[in-house]
Amino acid sequence: MSAARVEQIRTLLQGALRPVQLEVNDDSHLHVGHAGAASGGGHYSLKIVSDRFEGLRLVMRHRLVYDAVQGMMHTDIHALAITAIAPSELS
Repeated sequence: MSAARVEQIRTLLQGALRPVQLEVNDDSHLHVGHAGAASGGGHYSLKIVSDRFEGLRLVMRHRLVYDAVQGMMHTDIHALAITAIAPSELS
């Protein structure tokens, strides 16, 4: 099931933000026994590079990511660690 969730997260982010780079990781195995894990929601981390982030503050970048996956929040996703980067910030 977690591979399907990772793919669903990827699909939603690709559709909403058209990233030039996207990495989605399921970190749920690191949180076994955590209260949030009991609800069935997973822990995920992602790194996303998108032109949509140019000129935006971090909080607005995160808002765009959360908006893209909002249908999965609190059901399929318990926690989401986000690294959101504009292409101009890549070294």
